[in-house]
Amino acid sequence: MTTFGPVPPLSMFFMIVTLLICLFLFLGLFLILRKKMGLKVMPLLVGVATFILFALILESMIHRIVLNPQADGTNNLSGSPVLFVLYACMMAGIFEETGRFVAFKLLRRKYQGIQTAISYGIGHGGGEAMLLAGLTAVSNLAFALMLNMGLTEMLGDMAEVQATATVLVEMPPVMFLVGGIERIAAVTLHICLSVLVWHSVNSRGKFWFYPLAILLHACFNAPAAMYQVGVISSLFVVELLLYVEVAALVYLVWRLHGKVGTVVDEIQDCGSSPQ
Repeated sequence: MTTFGPVPPLSMFFMIVTLLICLFLFLGLFLILRKKMGLKVMPLLVGVATFILFALILESMIHRIVLNPQADGTNNLSGSPVLFVLYACMMAGIFEETGRFVAFKLLRRKYQGIQTAISYGIGHGGGEAMLLAGLTAVSNLAFALMLNMGLTEMLGDMAEVQATATVLVEMPPVMFLVGGIERIAAVTLHICLSVLVWHSVNSRGKFWFYPLAILLHACFNAPAAMYQVGVISSLFVVELLLYVEVAALVYLVWRLHGKVGTVVDEIQDCGSSPQ
């Protein structure tokens, strides 16, 4: 059995921090806002289910068909970075925002008010955080503990196991915190986009918020996609761009909601059916 050096304690600490961030973004944030805004559980659960169905299942099926990943890590779009970035960004926007649109069409029968969009956004973004960054942190932490306790014989001697061990030992500790930091921006994004799509369903003349959400979602994914193809070489730059985009999105959604939110509330208070 190949032996490995111990995983640095700081790396393991950052794994735990990332997991706690994901837990807070999903459960903690919901519980805090539930008390303050009267959030309901059902939109939260619908958000999680929509992410799983539209992003993890349906979108992944299209990726397997279009990209057709090869054993060497290449795919059908590897030779064209521009096409890869456009495809990766637009697919995420189309599938997730369409899922959001369908979900709000169903939810509006029983759940009204902007709190529905907030609850859904936490479910969609928080569910994504837990299923992607959270579970990865748990897996990495468990693997690291076994390595540091000398239980490598329980992991087997497969090449992929050795590769994972090498990454955990040699990767700079701060990299294990990046996932958690990125999820904060991502959950904020999903809440903002949920408000936009909720208005596209419930506000007269605001259907165009739905395609706007697709484009904004695509823009948010662009830095990560460009990092994948080597257009951006620094992960720090990627995270900085994500937070700049999210800050601009928060301002945009705040302004747009301020213009149409009062009208929607008046319509619903009068018992009118949303158009």
